[in-house]
Amino acid sequence: MDFTLNENQVMITDMIGDFASKEIVPYQKDWDESQEFPLQLFKKLGELGLMGVLVPEEYQGSGFGYTEYVTVVSEISKFDGSIGLSLAAHNSLCTGHILQFGNKDQKQRWLPKLATGEYIGAWGLTEPNTGSDAANMKTVAVRDGESWVLNGAKNFITHGKYGDVAVVIARTGEIGDSHGMTAFVVERDNPGFTSGRKENKLGMRASETSEMLFDNCRISDSNRLGEVGDGFVQSLKVLDGGRISIAALSLGIARASLEASIQYSKERHQFNQPIANFQGISFKLAQMATELEAASLLTYRAAELKNNNQRVSKESAMAKYYASEVAVRLSSEAVQIFGGYGYTKDYPVEKYYRDAKLCTIGEGTSEIQKVVIARDILR
Repeated sequence: MDFTLNENQVMITDMIGDFASKEIVPYQKDWDESQEFPLQLFKKLGELGLMGVLVPEEYQGSGFGYTEYVTVVSEISKFDGSIGLSLAAHNSLCTGHILQFGNKDQKQRWLPKLATGEYIGAWGLTEPNTGSDAANMKTVAVRDGESWVLNGAKNFITHGKYGDVAVVIARTGEIGDSHGMTAFVVERDNPGFTSGRKENKLGMRASETSEMLFDNCRISDSNRLGEVGDGFVQSLKVLDGGRISIAALSLGIARASLEASIQYSKERHQFNQPIANFQGISFKLAQMATELEAASLLTYRAAELKNNNQRVSKESAMAKYYASEVAVRLSSEAVQIFGGYGYTKDYPVEKYYRDAKLCTIGEGTSEIQKVVIARDILR
């Protein structure tokens, strides 16, 4: 692997830096306080080609690979983790599922609108009583001629309210059967599809998280993705890419924590010298920089394997597990380095600290990543 930034990555980094300084930084505190989902921001991200990073140009996407995708998500997340989270969920889950398993007509129907930001995408797997235990989901889809009737509820869904289109996994077979679930695309204006409670969250507050409710929601069989019974297997493959997304999100938050800590430690004086001169601080920074570099290498390695269509379950789980835990540790150390000021909203590190924790939970907890890794190395 070549670890130097390629031309596309340099362009992406510069473009996002300019965009975020004007369109994200001035508003992020207000979004965080009010839990406002900045819908118009994502329309602008669509204009930049960042809502369809992995989508081929024939469907109005940017046509990039996972290496560039990691750069996009991590760079956006440096400025605001919640924007990075929404961008990642839209790209890798909803859009990614249709891209990977949709037929040509389905791709032509939905991908251009998702890739340009005309549509916001959601992805529904998690339910109130089935988080990691997805095979026991209660949401059901029953065949009725050329239609399916969907009933149930999904929760903790990114864009559960604002999503224009959602990929929903529903049970079409027996409970507990990994081949008893099927994926469907459901559009927002479909009768019987509504949103429920919006979550009041610790962090990632500008990324909207809500319930999706289905009450005799009738959808055409033409909205089914792949074969009946393949939904759960599809989801596992989608999550391989999704975990790379969360690793990239974690990298952005971790890098922001380190950069803020370095700058502050040079500017903050105690005992007539910068606190960076004290070994207690400089050693913290050295540890933070090393862990961030290791997380970055794991993440880009997984991205490169994904680019080459190689099996990536173990590597994406390792990247997601390690990078997310690093984001939590680095944001915590950043608050410690800032001291009392780090505990206030006058400085950015308290937000990094709040945002980072979700990275160890969403798209599979750290414990589930260990399960995935252990199964692979012990098989």
